[in-house]
Amino acid sequence: MTPAFKSEARSILTLGLPLVGSNLAHTAMQLTDTLMLGWYDVTALAGVVLGGSLFFLFFIFGMGFGLAVTPMVAEVVEAGDVTRARRVTRMGLWISAVYGGCVMVPLFFSEALFRAIGQNPEVAAIGQNYLRIAGWQMVPALGVIVLRSFLSALERTQVILWVTLLTAALNVPLNWVLIFGGPFGLPPLGERGAAISTLVLASLSLLILLGYTARVARDYTLFQRIWKVDRGALAQVFLLGVPIGFTLLAEAGLFSASSVMMGWLGPVPLAAHGIALQLSALVFVIHLGLSQAATVRAGRAMGRHDEAALRQSTRSALWLAAGFAIASVCYRAAALSL
Repeated sequence: MTPAFKSEARSILTLGLPLVGSNLAHTAMQLTDTLMLGWYDVTALAGVVLGGSLFFLFFIFGMGFGLAVTPMVAEVVEAGDVTRARRVTRMGLWISAVYGGCVMVPLFFSEALFRAIGQNPEVAAIGQNYLRIAGWQMVPALGVIVLRSFLSALERTQVILWVTLLTAALNVPLNWVLIFGGPFGLPPLGERGAAISTLVLASLSLLILLGYTARVARDYTLFQRIWKVDRGALAQVFLLGVPIGFTLLAEAGLFSASSVMMGWLGPVPLAAHGIALQLSALVFVIHLGLSQAATVRAGRAMGRHDEAALRQSTRSALWLAAGFAIASVCYRAAALSL
């Protein structure tokens, strides 16, 4: 293990562990939704699993535009080009907002799609009820991805962790009140309550990150004349974001397809499948956080035109990911043997 590897691995972990923690906290929020809906009603949980699978397909593709911001901003910030960093981030917000608005149409009328692919009519109706509320979080959720990417490129990842931990903590009482009913005669809202909670917390996350970014990144003036279009930056974000989105979609599509197949078996198997998926996601998001940190390090190296540092950051990230993968496999093997 060379000193260069140790130094780069330390940098990736310093940058990446808050992102890993943020991803884990976000997954814990989804797991909380799943568990509480399971306590409320199994059929309601099945409908949310089905609706959530469709939402995730659109969301994961839209994430590509936000994730494209990370290496582009990291590279130009390292080169000292504040103007380019501002334009790229703004156009990332633009594309994400337009995309999020467009996909609301299929989400709003999703019941016909669910029934066309052989889903239980009651589960399909619940899935649409959920998406007609939760779908509105597409725009703020994708906006959060863009701002996360911008702040990560500036190596300010601690705030991302704290914001996600805050919303994860708020999710429990808010879910409880909205799903099961609460004070002042509030009726139990079931899947609609879970959707409202998700929408509120996604919007809160966006507002906090907007305020934080405006305060700590004043030199970038991200939101000054935000309505101004930069066609060059818009094209760059789009052309890089589309292949990233399709790559993510190809991976996530397998999970969504499995949810559809489980739905053919009935509401209970679909609900159980949703719980299993949330648990498996806890391992996946660790590697996602490391990859985001490695992207920042690679972008910084490219901004310095340092090919040696670029190769070292790639090797270090791969070894760290392999180490986490081996550790998780060993843990699972040990747990099964008990």
